[in-house]
Amino acid sequence: MTSRGCSYAGAKGVVWGPIKDMVHISHGPVGCGYWSWSGRRNYYIGTTGIDSFGTMDFTSDFQERDIVFGGDKKLTKIIKEIEELFPLNRGITVQSECPIGLIGDDIEAVAKKCTNEINKPIIPVRCEGFRGVSQSLGHHIANDTVRDWLFPHADTAKKQGKLNYEPGPYDVAIIGDYNIGGDTWSSRILLEEIGLRVIAQWSGDGTLNEMMLTPQVKLNLIHCYRSMNYITRHMEEAYGIPWLEFNFFGPTEIANSLLQIAAKFDSKIQENAHKVIAKYQPTIDTVIAKYRPRLENKTVALMVGGLRPRHVIPAFKDLGMKLVATGYEFAHQDDYKRTINYIENGTIVYDDVTSYEFEELIKALKPDLVASGVKEKYVFQKMGLPFHQMHSWDYSGPYHGYDGFAIFARDMDMALNNPSWQLIRTPWNQVTQEIKPQTFVDQLIFDRKMLNYSNPK
Repeated sequence: MTSRGCSYAGAKGVVWGPIKDMVHISHGPVGCGYWSWSGRRNYYIGTTGIDSFGTMDFTSDFQERDIVFGGDKKLTKIIKEIEELFPLNRGITVQSECPIGLIGDDIEAVAKKCTNEINKPIIPVRCEGFRGVSQSLGHHIANDTVRDWLFPHADTAKKQGKLNYEPGPYDVAIIGDYNIGGDTWSSRILLEEIGLRVIAQWSGDGTLNEMMLTPQVKLNLIHCYRSMNYITRHMEEAYGIPWLEFNFFGPTEIANSLLQIAAKFDSKIQENAHKVIAKYQPTIDTVIAKYRPRLENKTVALMVGGLRPRHVIPAFKDLGMKLVATGYEFAHQDDYKRTINYIENGTIVYDDVTSYEFEELIKALKPDLVASGVKEKYVFQKMGLPFHQMHSWDYSGPYHGYDGFAIFARDMDMALNNPSWQLIRTPWNQVTQEIKPQTFVDQLIFDRKMLNYSNPK
């Protein structure tokens, strides 16, 4: 079975779902909405149910009768109910599930009609899960709805002078950062420290107004290239806004990215970038001095989605760890071209491995640490292999920025050097037990032998 998600997962769970001041309707049976309900730790500031709705689940709860008679009227009723119950919402998206495409519901017509009635953007996202081969198409579909359904509102509002915004020379937007564990906030700290003004961030802790302001920035900074390159390329063509992919994992890439970003602006910003890098160097030296001796030469195998299979590699290298393999769940060819810049010759690269293939690969490579998603986590932990969940930082974070690197280093140390791993042997490093312990004392003696075997010192 593939580890990939579907188009609905890409559109609702990644691109649109974290926009906090909009209501996102999972249009179809309840299962998909429940599955995608607040699962990625997209932190946000706001009051849930009042002006922020990211951790709430809205579904049209399709039944058999809706499949037979269609759900257009039901969807219209739901939108009106949402407007009555949550009047401070800034707009609504309709994320279509598989049955919607199969029965041919016209969600676009409903969106146009309701937009006129409630005078707020209603965005139809035709992201039925059966479309494409992975959630990547869902990213693309969602990006296209931003282009076709939201930016026209922004263009109109700008012409009418309703955006309430004074452009500045250092305005930038963070695109494709979902604020897992607070990553966007730690990135903003550095960008603002070098003198830039972050006027928009989406989707993590993002708002509809920020999205509408984005076509006026001087530079789009894209973190997750796979999920948001479509809309940044459109803004480059339509509005003349350049874009730059940046990487804030680990001090080496943080410094490189800050200098690349600063190079797009004047000498003031460039000087500030050097000052900020120098300011944090003592902190980084302390972190590396503490954790590198404990992690030096430990090997890692990665298999994640989005940007992580390449972007986190420098952070491991900064700690002296070695990457033996990396792979993506839903990458495109250009993702692999970008990966080459991060890996050394001899690194194994794979695409969309099945659960069985990944397990057999790990048995062959015998890495010290596997860094992958929650679906793989318990398989390898039961094998006695240290594991760290890299989709949502195993409920830790943030990992971006200099402060985030300190948290990352601590978490890698905890994952690898936890003494409990000495009590569980991996399949390729088993101890033959000649006599089965019969008593509690026998068991204690056997456990002591196991500890001495795994740690002779």
